Amino acid sequence: MTVVVADTSPLNYLVLIEAIDLLPRLYGRIVVPAEVLRELSDDGAPPRVSEWAMNLPEWVEVRSAPPTDDPALSLLDQGERSAILLAQSEAEVLLLIDEAAGRLEASRRGIPNTGTVGVLRAASIAQMVDLPSALARLVATNFRISKPLLEGLIAEHADRVRERTE
Repeated sequence: MTVVVADTSPLNYLVLIEAIDLLPRLYGRIVVPAEVLRELSDDGAPPRVSEWAMNLPEWVEVRSAPPTDDPALSLLDQGERSAILLAQSEAEVLLLIDEAAGRLEASRRGIPNTGTVGVLRAASIAQMVDLPSALARLVATNFRISKPLLEGLIAEHADRVRERTE
């Protein structure tokens, strides 16, 4: 069974756009590193996010990451490091991570990964969410997404909807 490990950013944005409940529907249990939980509940986190982090649903499992002195991880923040280390310790895993440097390092280590947008796309394919609406809510936050990617996702969604109705 695939273990899904989540970094801070996907959890943060899915809470902010009120789509966090997609995670258990898509993946079942989610493993959250203790360091990520600290980031989600610190003083700089949005109130809705820190409230969620202090009242975790039963489908979230918090684990501590193994210590490391791996220099390749030194440029990443603590949450990203711990998420990659936890993901690396699993045989079958999917890592939820948004930051480009973290995704690059995860890919370099052979760790399958996706981000917030990938979660929303998967939920849309499974007909769990209206992708254009979810993306509009995401763009209304401080989430960064390129215009070509956004337009491509919306066009892909429109094609899928059209195919379903034919």
